Amino acid sequence: MALSTADLPTLYTLLTNALSPDENLRKPAEATLSACESRPGFCSCLLIIAAKDLETQNNTRWLASVYFKNSINRYWRQRRDSLGISSSEKPYLRKKLLELIREENLQIAVQMAVLVSKIARFDYPKEWPELFSILVQQLQSADILTTHRVYMVLHRTLKELSTKRLTADQRNFAEITSQLFDYAWHHWRSDVQTILQEFSATVQSSIGTVFSVERQQTLQLTCERWLLCLKTLQRMIVSGFQSDAKNIQEVPPVKEVCPSLLQAVQSLLQYRSVFHEGHNFHPFIVKACLKLMKVLIAIQNAHPYSFSSQYVLPPILEFCYKKITDPEVYVVSFDRFLIQCMILFKSVLECKEYKSSNTGRVVGDTVITLEQAKNNIAREAEDVLKLLMVSERVVLLCNVLIRRYFIFTSTDLEEWDEDPEGFHHEQDMIQWIEKLRPCAEALYLTLFENYRQILAPVVVDILKEAMGNCPAAEVDITPRMLLKEAAYGAVGVSHYELSNYLSFKAWFEGALLPELHNTHSNGHIIHRRVALILGQWVSEIKGEIRKPVYCALLGLLQDKDLAVKLASCRSLCSLMEDVQFYEEDFVEYVPACLDMCFETMQNVQEFDSKVQILNLISVIIDRLGEKILPCADKLMQFFPQVWDESSGESLLRIQVILAVQNFVVALGRQSPMAYNMLLPILQFSTDINSPDELNLLEDGVLLWEATLNHAPSMVPQLLDLFPNLIAIMEKSFEHLPVAMKIIECYILLGGVNFLHLHSAGVAKVLDAVVGNVNDKGMLSTLPVIEILVQCFPGDAPPLLGGILQKLIIVFIGGGDESNPSKAAIRASAGAILARLLVQNSSYFAHLTTQSSVSTLLQHAGMKVDQNILLCLVDAWLDKVDNVTIIPRKAYALALCILLTLREPQILEKLDQIISVCTSILMCDIDLNGSEESSYEGLHSIENNEDVVSSAAEETKEFRKRQVKSSDPIKNMSLAHVLKENLQACASLHGDAAFNAAMSRLHPTVLGQLQEFLKT
Repeated sequence: MALSTADLPTLYTLLTNALSPDENLRKPAEATLSACESRPGFCSCLLIIAAKDLETQNNTRWLASVYFKNSINRYWRQRRDSLGISSSEKPYLRKKLLELIREENLQIAVQMAVLVSKIARFDYPKEWPELFSILVQQLQSADILTTHRVYMVLHRTLKELSTKRLTADQRNFAEITSQLFDYAWHHWRSDVQTILQEFSATVQSSIGTVFSVERQQTLQLTCERWLLCLKTLQRMIVSGFQSDAKNIQEVPPVKEVCPSLLQAVQSLLQYRSVFHEGHNFHPFIVKACLKLMKVLIAIQNAHPYSFSSQYVLPPILEFCYKKITDPEVYVVSFDRFLIQCMILFKSVLECKEYKSSNTGRVVGDTVITLEQAKNNIAREAEDVLKLLMVSERVVLLCNVLIRRYFIFTSTDLEEWDEDPEGFHHEQDMIQWIEKLRPCAEALYLTLFENYRQILAPVVVDILKEAMGNCPAAEVDITPRMLLKEAAYGAVGVSHYELSNYLSFKAWFEGALLPELHNTHSNGHIIHRRVALILGQWVSEIKGEIRKPVYCALLGLLQDKDLAVKLASCRSLCSLMEDVQFYEEDFVEYVPACLDMCFETMQNVQEFDSKVQILNLISVIIDRLGEKILPCADKLMQFFPQVWDESSGESLLRIQVILAVQNFVVALGRQSPMAYNMLLPILQFSTDINSPDELNLLEDGVLLWEATLNHAPSMVPQLLDLFPNLIAIMEKSFEHLPVAMKIIECYILLGGVNFLHLHSAGVAKVLDAVVGNVNDKGMLSTLPVIEILVQCFPGDAPPLLGGILQKLIIVFIGGGDESNPSKAAIRASAGAILARLLVQNSSYFAHLTTQSSVSTLLQHAGMKVDQNILLCLVDAWLDKVDNVTIIPRKAYALALCILLTLREPQILEKLDQIISVCTSILMCDIDLNGSEESSYEGLHSIENNEDVVSSAAEETKEFRKRQVKSSDPIKNMSLAHVLKENLQACASLHGDAAFNAAMSRLHPTVLGQLQEFLKT
């Protein structure tokens, strides 16, 4: 039922109660309002309340506008399950919203602007073509509040529409830009003059204020309108014109607007020294200067060619250069502004549109292609940059970046001193555009990449100067020490560019190593930087220098400062993950390194610190492999301790699981020594009822697989764990590939004992999977079914009866043979059925005569007019050329056995069957060689307890080799089986019929057959 004006008092009461702190009033009101959202008339009533047509309080009006906004998101578009907002109601809402633009309450005005933008996204231009013409009319009002609110609406609406990427939408946006740009540009220029005049009047006043309260409020509103207008202009210039990088067409507003923006920022920036912090207009000055720079950056990114004009790029780049290299007093402390200058400078230096290519033009060709036109503009931009960035200015900028912006401030040192651990991670996590020093480093790297030959000698000279002025024995935190740290940092981050100009070995032995001998507490500043350098220059650390570097980092790992410890921890990781790492060089340091890691783990508090240490331990285990064995006892004490301490911290426990997995792999066949530590972790991480199941399960099953892969034998604890896998698979098939590998491992290790304990669970899982997963899932599952049939030909088939029936349907049903996955599934299903026939013929006969098979065929839409066995013969003959050696032989053996069928149609296929068998026999392949079976998972034997192997080979891989060599299919004589079954076939069908069928053989095939039957 629709709501009407009669419901306004009730709706107003509900909104009021929804704001109540009393839950007894608030929750029922929220529930009722939620129920009303989809009713026609609800939004109209809300708009009346929000419009102050009734005597209402502002907070209730605001809540009404919020509910209106939420309803727009949910119900403005027509929905089948709700009446929502009717087509007759929408015109009223659109008209009413535009009438309410001059809203005095700022919070409600923002909501109204958002409402207009949301509806405009849906309805403009088809349903609301008059929107922008009405807004333009209101822009001509002399009332400042009205125009302020219009620009608020324009800003929100243009922002919303600019995100629509269809060609038609972008064309509409271009039309909006042409309609609005002149009005906005006129307002912006007018407002900036007004603002500067008013600010000038304030400065010239001897008493510091000439404003009445009303005049201050008017100026404040003008400033806010100016900012909104600036945002609107940015949106129109950036999104209202196609990027000139695509079509190289000049964007006229760029040349017109950017110089004015630069002039505005130059003028406003000066007032930062006048309007100090605490002044009414100080926040506006800060916000305006930053926004102006951001707009210039956005325009340069969107329209680089138009920005490269001699009227735009040179003055703006010169402005940024001066502010970076020689800032005024009022700019020195304005870090956020300096960051914007650096971002713009960096953007210009790395802009690919300003880099020309060396491709020339064909002689006599007068047609200029698009790429050639781009190249011509790029050369012009390069010429501009060459004039601005002469070598002297490049060197000066590099010096300033290192000597001024790379230097640690007193605030930095205080933060480091108060929280070394937090300081270390802040340097890693902070984005370069957020803080001045990282931004300076990013600009330095871009500068270095563009002017390597000029700057490499300069940076090396700065390094030598800094080392010469501050000896390694320096103990006071002086400007000389901080400069040396900055120089070290510059050399560290530009290691790729400097490797040809600086010998790392000489630098390490002559300077870095002596730095570490300074044991004074202030030495941590240089020590941390040295630790980082050793990780950054890893590509140059090779040969005989490796061991001294390891020793240096281990020494730093013992430093009292956590920032130094963590920096050395990271660098050790980098060195060990490097391609030039050799475990023989590091193995002697492993015990000490692990002890230091364990100790550091006890001292850190931050999650990121613990992860970093665990990562180093995991890398050590991974790279050392079995050489980690002497430290196994220490690790087996460490992992349970960290696991218990990280209770409730799933992400940290994931790191423990990953490290334990590497540990199990490293131990290999000796992994049972870690079971007391390992199995509780495994049990918890694979329990779907665990509170951390969502985070730990994926890594838990991988640890489970690794444990089984390297287990020399099955133990009761591992058998008891298997129900966890059944529960995991019953919940979802997300971990299907790993789960199938785990089942495969259990079959290998557990043998008959495992099958007797968990046969029902295995059959349940496989039955749920087959036919209910995609092709990839089927290809993961079929090897497990085959291994069961191969290893337990007597016990497994009855358990898998329903699954085998499904495979019959898959095999004889055909399918999309053009799809490689489906063809592989069909061939694999055929191999399993062939193996079953060869290894357990009686059960195969029972399986194919069950009525349920015919029922399944009918449900699958297949009409079978002949014996199912004959259908299988046809399918095997069809797919025999699509499989590898072992399955192909299984196909041939199955076909030989079916020669004994009493069906006369078998004689019609005799020539094809014999042709298949002779082709396999003619290959003369030694199946005991290196040929692989049809699956990676063809392995195991029926009684693995009987396998005799050395202790060193008691692994999954060894058992796979054993089962391959003992495969009945592989060891059967195809010639002997063929001979026996041909004789049986002749006796069943009579010599006349048999000889008639044999006469159809090609003479060559007949000759080959006779040759094989003699042997």
